[in-house]
Amino acid sequence: MLKYFLLIAGLLPGLFTPLLAQDTTAGPLKWDLQTCLDYAKKNNITINNLRWGARSSEQDLLQARAAKLPSVSATLTQSLVNSNNANPVVGGFQTQATASGNYGVTSNWVVYNGGFLNNDIRQKTILLESAQLNVQAAQNDITLQITQAYLNILLQKENIAYLQELVTSSESQLTLGKQRFDAGSLSRKDYLQLEATLANDKYNLTTAINAHRTDLVNLKQILQLPSSVTFDVIQPDTLVTNQVVTSLPEAENAAVNSRPEVKVGELNVKSAEVGLEKSRAGRLPVISLGAGLSSGYSDNNDLKYFNQVNNNFYQRIGATVSIPIFANRVNKSNIERSKIQIEQAKLSLQGTKTTLDQAVEQAYIAVLNSQAQLEAAESSWKTNQESFHITNEQMRLGAFNTIDLLTQKNLYVQALQAYVQAKYNTILNKKIYEFYTGVPVTL
Repeated sequence: MLKYFLLIAGLLPGLFTPLLAQDTTAGPLKWDLQTCLDYAKKNNITINNLRWGARSSEQDLLQARAAKLPSVSATLTQSLVNSNNANPVVGGFQTQATASGNYGVTSNWVVYNGGFLNNDIRQKTILLESAQLNVQAAQNDITLQITQAYLNILLQKENIAYLQELVTSSESQLTLGKQRFDAGSLSRKDYLQLEATLANDKYNLTTAINAHRTDLVNLKQILQLPSSVTFDVIQPDTLVTNQVVTSLPEAENAAVNSRPEVKVGELNVKSAEVGLEKSRAGRLPVISLGAGLSSGYSDNNDLKYFNQVNNNFYQRIGATVSIPIFANRVNKSNIERSKIQIEQAKLSLQGTKTTLDQAVEQAYIAVLNSQAQLEAAESSWKTNQESFHITNEQMRLGAFNTIDLLTQKNLYVQALQAYVQAKYNTILNKKIYEFYTGVPVTL
């Protein structure tokens, strides 16, 4: 027995190892944007909660469909009665126990109720579709959050790369300055300015690294990854910034026809209209059929069990018509409330479309503005980059002025940061604008 136990114990680690290996959060992660989106859509708590809500709506629909079928129930009662009875033969009382049983099956079927059941099925179908669209809407929201957080990380990565180059350049300048300071061709003031420049570049690099770390944590929290997971993103080979922008009317039309929040609003109007039909059914008669079978026995009877059950066999069938005459204004109030709900649903739909149109227009303006800023920032960056390289070359050759060098470097850094920011703003705004029209987010 011990031999078999040891064999099983030796196999268990091998059985569980593949399961642990399949855990995507078990080790360091490096994901591209699509992997982040897929993970969030599958594992996000809010989205999964909405999925369970859709499952609940599905059960409501199944129950509404089943309400059109007859209901059947059975009852079985077995009892034992113990009592004291008078004995006329010997006088006094004697204890007597009596066993009995009753059995029955009943059924009820609503044949007509003013179309309430059919309309209830229609409404539950609409609510199920609406619940499923709410899942899509939540996925859209988290898609934009993840895309913005992801691009912020890429922005910081590019900043870090450029700032690292500046630190390297400043170190070379300081080394060259030290040689000239030792040779007496550079003043101590100019040399200290070169030291201060290097320290400032290192500070800017540290600030960018800290911002990158913060942005990574932000994306991890959006993805709801455990804090123990080491996480980073994959930088795409290329990022396209110059693309044709869809016209605003075309984008607004595509957004209205594709966005789930608009479809949810339209379904809410339909649901309210069906709710009105359900309320009107309260004024109509309800026709139902009923049937029942029952029997029973008692051992206080001289007949045998099966003879009693046969003799006591009872059958019932009938129809019931319930006609509402006066219901204390319940039906009228229900109808009026349903009409109010229709108007509220229409206003809500109108508000959703208005909000969407405004969001699309804002995204359109943001794309145009960011593209213009990118064009200007890129031109400024290239010009200042060339001037900075010329100044560096002049320093290498010994014909330079420290003030000119530092001034040109500051201009270059400002132009560089403006260009990188404009570049990623353009990408983000373009992705948001396209996403409103139903185009999936990709990098």
